[in-house]
Amino acid sequence: MRILLAEDDELLGSGLKAGLSQQGFHVDWVRDGVAAERELLAGAHQAVVLDLGLPRQDGLDSLKAARARHVTTPVLVLTARDAIPSRVEGLDAGADDYLVKPVDLHELAARLRALVRRAHGQVQTRMEAGGVAMDAAARQVWLDGQPVELSGREYDLLQVFMLNAGRVLNRDQLEQHLYKWGTEVASNAVEVHIHNLRRKLRPELIDTVRGVGYVLRRDAPPASPP
Repeated sequence: MRILLAEDDELLGSGLKAGLSQQGFHVDWVRDGVAAERELLAGAHQAVVLDLGLPRQDGLDSLKAARARHVTTPVLVLTARDAIPSRVEGLDAGADDYLVKPVDLHELAARLRALVRRAHGQVQTRMEAGGVAMDAAARQVWLDGQPVELSGREYDLLQVFMLNAGRVLNRDQLEQHLYKWGTEVASNAVEVHIHNLRRKLRPELIDTVRGVGYVLRRDAPPASPP
């Protein structure tokens, strides 16, 4: 899951980036409000952790500008402004959640996962499609009730498909969700990961829509008995 972190404090930002990376997130980090607004408008991230007291432009202004442009990316405000009026202002400006520093990394990660699920109409941590079940909190996957071992990248790709079950995703969209800034991506990386998912789960789960992209079928048939 690729997220944007907007935080100008170097010590806190590096700690959040490292901690969230350990929780399975791919974190892109910006340090001012102008960059935060630019990345929000680009829409390349599944969620945003936004500090309000940013240089060059207040985080609240960045958020308002993005919402005015109809950007729907979930935004969690993380700030030292703990007064109730500040929380109300942030939520009314378009924030989806609000946490006051200091924050527990496990709680922050859980809230981010919840925001992304809700943005895709999914309220539970467990998602199911075509005989495949995924627990986003535990990062575990089962096929017909049996656990399946996936690499980190395979898990991330499957999560994108599960969150968008029934929706066709092109390669650019998949790469955007999987890889953070500065990552060198092989031209066939997505195709290789999809091949591995089909092999480990079932070939019918992910369809190729020729000339468009790939789609995870909600109604993939169950595996045939041996």
